[in-house]
Amino acid sequence: MRLRTSIALLGAALLVIAVPPLLSTDGGTDAGTQIPGLRFMVPNTPGGGYDITARTAAKNAEDAGLTHGIEVFNLPGAGGTVGLTRLVGEHGNGKLAMSMGLGVVGAAHTNKAPTTLADTTPIARLTEEQDIVVVAKDSPYKTIGQLLDAWRKNPGKLAVGGGSSPGGPDHLAPMLMARAAGIEPKSVNYVPFDGGGELLASILGNKVAFGVSGVGEYLDQIKSGELRLLAVTGPQRVPGLDAPTLREAGLDTDFTNWRGIVAPPGLSGAERDKLVRLVTELHTSKQWRDSLKKNGWDDAFLAGDAFGDFLKEQDEEVDSVLKELGL
Repeated sequence: MRLRTSIALLGAALLVIAVPPLLSTDGGTDAGTQIPGLRFMVPNTPGGGYDITARTAAKNAEDAGLTHGIEVFNLPGAGGTVGLTRLVGEHGNGKLAMSMGLGVVGAAHTNKAPTTLADTTPIARLTEEQDIVVVAKDSPYKTIGQLLDAWRKNPGKLAVGGGSSPGGPDHLAPMLMARAAGIEPKSVNYVPFDGGGELLASILGNKVAFGVSGVGEYLDQIKSGELRLLAVTGPQRVPGLDAPTLREAGLDTDFTNWRGIVAPPGLSGAERDKLVRLVTELHTSKQWRDSLKKNGWDDAFLAGDAFGDFLKEQDEEVDSVLKELGL
């Protein structure tokens, strides 16, 4: 997913996710995609964006006949850097991959993690998606304008929750919103949660005034009426959702997030190529295309070395944005 704003913020983006290094079909030949015993790590709690995309990708791969028996497991902590450290420690393990995105890039900076994404093997960027601004159904804020008016009057009183650590997408989006609204970013009362699952409970319980998360994470709750959607953070409205963009609400900024997949360092060329080939075949499958549409994800496929170059750019841009915002 990419972070966009009037000031050149973060580069493009891919949303998402984490394709569980899937496997496939060609009987395990070198030219195939089958990887027996493949495990896919989700570096946050169940119910978040990394989790949803990883499990979706795993199921799509199986339904498309690309793989069988992928194990998806969660290893949350420190904005994804616990999982990142574990991944880097699995040097040469071609049967492990991790879903990740902009949140892990930011967390590596703010948590001063001992390892970074530069230590991993880039596999692919898969998706990009907008963030959304939501409140509980019984919230006093019926429109984004009402929320902004109240936020400007007392920024510290209105807690905003996000499913990522400082430096991640759910943190950067409200910081950019605040700056565009004339609010000092340092005065924002941001409450981080380890993934969208934990954040949802706090929004519904009115423990935060509003929440910022990926559009694909809360579609069911929006459609059921449990959450009220006030705005989307991208440059255009999301088809099927009745909510203005931030620019339509008078804020000169926009933002999108991305997700992708990385593997441990030290893989052989054949192991790396097989993972890239697997994700590439997943990307062209009908099952994955249907999931993109269902979850409101934009296709942002970028594989191998091109994804590695993108990760370097994102790392530099996140560092620049955090400094620019005084964070």
